[in-house]
Parts: sequence; C-alpha cells; structure tokens
Amino acid sequence: MRIHIATDHAGLEFSEFLQRHLADAGHEVIDHGPTAYDPLDDYPSFCINAARATVADQTRGVEALGVVFGGSGNGEQIAANKVRGARAALVWNLSTARLAREHNDANVISIGARQHTVEEAVSFIDAFIAEPFSHDERHVRRIAQLAEYETTGAISGKYIDSGDE
Repeated sequence: MRIHIATDHAGLEFSEFLQRHLADAGHEVIDHGPTAYDPLDDYPSFCINAARATVADQTRGVEALGVVFGGSGNGEQIAANKVRGARAALVWNLSTARLAREHNDANVISIGARQHTVEEAVSFIDAFIAEPFSHDERHVRRIAQLAEYETTGAISGKYIDSGDE
C-alpha cells in the first residue's frame, strides 16, 4: 500500500521513525514534508499535499492512505479535511483508529505527536491500515451524504439549515 505522510516540526521525529517502520512493513511511503526541522514551519500545506495525493491515488485505483502529525493532530486533521474527498480522522486510541476505517472509511489518520509515544502512534497506524471498511449500508449511506454535501452544499431528503436566520 502507498502511504502519504506529512507533519510539522512537532511530529518530525515521529515521521522519520514511522517512515522507516512503514517501509519495513512493505509499504511505499511518500513524504510530503517537512524534510528538516523548522520550529516556525506551517503544517497546512504539508497536510493538504498528503491528503490531495491520497485522494488522487485512490481516484486512480491505487491502494493508498494518508498519515498526518502535529502537536495535537487537530490542525492537521482540519487541513487534510479541506481536501475534497479526504476523510481525515483524529485518533487517540486503537478503537478510534479502527473505527475510522471500519465505520467512516477514513483515508487519512491524524495523530498528536505531543500526545502519544511513538509506540502508541505505531499501533494506531498499524491498526488503521489493517482495518477494512465494513461496507455496511448505514456507513455507506452516511459517507455518501457527506460527499454530497461537500459537492453540492445539500443532502437529498435531509434538511440543512441555510444559516440565513
């Protein structure tokens, strides 16, 4: 599987270790940066590039997932979710890593490098990669609604508040 990875300065050491771990496990790893420590770097472009590449690969039929890191993982998840077709999930334990794939067919995982040990992060990523999407009808339906809203700003048969009140 191809794994797109990105971080900021807070997750650089995690990223370097995880790239080796994932490559040793037989994955093709593509690093979207940064390549050197800069305490003032900005995560959005790194994470957006990883999410864009993940979505592009999946669109072409390439088996791919993304992994993004930062201090908390929150901003990195938000950045990745700005990419149309990205479903980035912030994970903080094995259950959330597995459910992100099983229920949400997440294609990007976000982890707070300052919140977890590298061993925990490895376990979350390995669980995320190994867990298949369930394809249960309710999950497929919900993901389709999110994709419809992302594209059209509406969900057929569902009320979306216009916010004009």
